[in-house]
Amino acid sequence: MSVKKVKVASHNVNSIKARKELEIEWLKREAIDILGLQELKQEEKNFPFEDFEELGYKCYVFGQKTYNGVALCSKEELQEVHKGFGDEELDAQKRLIYARWQDLWLINVYVPHGDLRGSDKFHYKLKFYDRLLGFLKERFSPKDKIIMMGDFNVALEDIDVYDPELLKDSIGTMPEEREALRRLLDWGLIDAFRYKYPDKVQYTWWDYIGGMIWKDKGMRIDYIFITESLKEKLKDVYVDLWPRRRRTPKPSDHAPVIGVFEL
Repeated sequence: MSVKKVKVASHNVNSIKARKELEIEWLKREAIDILGLQELKQEEKNFPFEDFEELGYKCYVFGQKTYNGVALCSKEELQEVHKGFGDEELDAQKRLIYARWQDLWLINVYVPHGDLRGSDKFHYKLKFYDRLLGFLKERFSPKDKIIMMGDFNVALEDIDVYDPELLKDSIGTMPEEREALRRLLDWGLIDAFRYKYPDKVQYTWWDYIGGMIWKDKGMRIDYIFITESLKEKLKDVYVDLWPRRRRTPKPSDHAPVIGVFEL
């Protein structure tokens, strides 16, 4: 049976309309096979399908005007595409899309940003995490081949933020948020980057204000998670800084995370 190198990428584009030109330019440079996009801020009818099709991608979109929105784009057609949890309340915000590629399940997630402890947005974020864990338990098994990718809006450990003391107990580092993300991992997911690089300091998001990307003062909040059966097939995982270190066109505040697999 032949083994093929497959590159899977996750990128919060912070508006596909604003970032289309840069995203297409990046995809021409980087041979990505499967791409998960978050924070499209665009309805499906306005997604730039033709631009992606010209590069050989078929895109599946769960979009929303102005906010949120997720997509899966693949060089090969995906099967059993599902949009949302099937939960009217949580699916009002378009944050989850998943599909099957061969014998592998691809799950693309955009977790809410949240807000200060006790706020409605704080509670909604935790509720979303609870629903996401329930979704995994209902529909999958840790024995399945799963790649879950996306912007999870939580820096799991202190190594994942540039200043743990300054950012302690702030949005993305609060113990309740970290525990919610750990429960996903405890279900049977592995943080691909940390599995490959236990001690490496690497961020995926940098604030626009203060030139934080040039100072490398960021947070690692974008992940590729895998199940046990994919551990040995994971050959590398890295953050591509090229799309983030742009001045024009203005980049997203996130950089893409790329997993390299032999499948």
